[in-house]
Amino acid sequence: MPKSNELGSSSQLINELAASLITLDLQGYITGWNKGAAQLFGYSADDVIGQHILMLYAEESADDSADFNTVLVQGHAQMEVLRRKKNGDTFWANIHLTLVRNSENQAVRMIGYVTDITEQLAFEEKNRLYNHIFEQATDAIVITNLDFHCVGCNAAYQQMTEKNIEQTLGQLPSFLQALQHEPGIPLYEQLNLLGHWKGELWDQRASGQRYPIHLTISGVKNKRGELTHYFAVFSDLSEQKQAEAQIHRLAYFDQLTNLPNRIMLFALLEQALTEARRNNQHGALLCFNIARFKALNDSFGHRAADQVLIEVALRIRASLRDEDVVSRFGADEFYIGLFDISHRDDASLVAQRILHAISLPLMLGHEELLLNASIGISVYPDDGRDAEKLINQAAVALHRGKQAQQEMLFYSPEMNQRSMARLKLTSELHHALERHELQLFYQGQYDAQSAELVGAEALIRWQHPSRGFISPAEFIPFAEETGLIIPIGEWVIFEATRQLAQWDANHQFLPRLAINLSARQFKANLPEQLIHRLDSLQLQPNRIELELTESILMQSDEITLNLLRELKTAGFSLALDDFGTGYSNLSYLQRFTLDYLKIDQSFIRGLPDDKSSAGIVNAICGIARSLNLRLIAEGVETATQLAFLQQIECDQIQGYLLGHPLPATEFAQLLSARPSP
Repeated sequence: MPKSNELGSSSQLINELAASLITLDLQGYITGWNKGAAQLFGYSADDVIGQHILMLYAEESADDSADFNTVLVQGHAQMEVLRRKKNGDTFWANIHLTLVRNSENQAVRMIGYVTDITEQLAFEEKNRLYNHIFEQATDAIVITNLDFHCVGCNAAYQQMTEKNIEQTLGQLPSFLQALQHEPGIPLYEQLNLLGHWKGELWDQRASGQRYPIHLTISGVKNKRGELTHYFAVFSDLSEQKQAEAQIHRLAYFDQLTNLPNRIMLFALLEQALTEARRNNQHGALLCFNIARFKALNDSFGHRAADQVLIEVALRIRASLRDEDVVSRFGADEFYIGLFDISHRDDASLVAQRILHAISLPLMLGHEELLLNASIGISVYPDDGRDAEKLINQAAVALHRGKQAQQEMLFYSPEMNQRSMARLKLTSELHHALERHELQLFYQGQYDAQSAELVGAEALIRWQHPSRGFISPAEFIPFAEETGLIIPIGEWVIFEATRQLAQWDANHQFLPRLAINLSARQFKANLPEQLIHRLDSLQLQPNRIELELTESILMQSDEITLNLLRELKTAGFSLALDDFGTGYSNLSYLQRFTLDYLKIDQSFIRGLPDDKSSAGIVNAICGIARSLNLRLIAEGVETATQLAFLQQIECDQIQGYLLGHPLPATEFAQLLSARPSP
């Protein structure tokens, strides 16, 4: 095809135009190319005339041929396509093709008008991006005129303020309205001086709800540097403030009762003591504790116990003035700060009011529960001038009051001396084993009808070098607290089984020996240790009765259940000690295969005249019969008590009436008097 540069009439003028014009024949070959096209593509007319238009394509697609067909059919077409320059650069072009016909209306060629729209598309894309960001932003954005009236806002702004676009345009934004209620915020002054402002304030939704926001406002200037608008961006701080409040609550407040915790109490107490010193005031600190709360927890479960604690916290709070403080230290331990009292007796009156509130019946599900509590009191400045000392002394007063079975007790220096003596006793207990100061006594267990000796219980005693025999009721709690109960318990098993084997060797036969176990001794290797010990002494497990506490059974975990099954399978008999003295949840009796229930001596003591005691013992007897358990009554001291127990068909008895606890040598004499089995 011969090269030419045919652009139609006035070709010289068209050729000189800056606009890019191209002529094509009907097959798509370039027949005309002006200077504008040369400048746009970088090709001269000689480079392209006679070449097919495909040489300018950056990429070929089916749409290109379709566009040519459109021109041939409709006479024109417009398209946005990607084209390539001579140097390899690509650009977006808007091409307008027009079909040219001759005088006979025959199509002879096409004229294309090409415009580089790369910057235009980039600008449009940027605008679309900005609009998308504006609309999709999670922060609220609002644009105002210089009078601070809204001229535009995004969806987040409408959502936060609860206003639609009609309620927003032309109006003063809600945060600026809220500023009228926030004195001292120099927003307008800073905008005039610096052109921007940021800070926190409270906005108000259309519903009237106030909420915290973080706000940034900046001025917008045109190309001439003239201020034309303001735009504001703000975020809702409600969740952040709630999270901060939650962190504060976790750090300084008890999660169950919402009362101040230990850390907060120390801070409040130190602040109150500072005020008291400055104003020469008096104050008091009350240490509060629920009686037998652990037994309640074991019997009813943690969830029910938590409900009790919540109710107790409410009752204590209702018994106080607004300026008084109540704090939960943990479990059932509460501290009450009375930071301004006139007399020492004021603390006593508040304590009595609290104890009365706690003593009122409490419904736990369908059961009515009666609580008892104890309170220890320390007074500022008499008992101390710093928070830690007052807290410790109130705790000492509480502990001493519980020992003396008093509901309320003030601290005194003598109590501190007794507390130091208690610490000394605990220290001495560490050495009692190595110094051979512990000893086992044995108390007989008898058939209730025939009075025949059928067994005995091993009872530990401490032969203190200066105090003589110390009751286990005094030192066993120390051993439990310190963990010494584990080596002491192991010694009891070792010594009791050794003694049983020794009696056998001396032909002094005891059918069954009861050994008490602590919850701390209930470990996975317990059955193996016991069986190994008995095998070494040639003793049968059916001659050992293991006395368990409610706290062991209340654990109800898989380890405990497996241990009890192993002990039972090995042949040991199992007894539940002190039955009826806790918040007994009878359901556990169905889960465990026990052999004996031991009725606590506190119920036996009132027999037969005390109707309440008689009723409880009768009820325990009925429970035992229905579960096929045997009964052992502890603390039987009189013939009338024995007669009552015989009447209700109690199986065995234990107590001073038939035998005191005796050292091994003296108890051996009882065994010698029995006929051989």
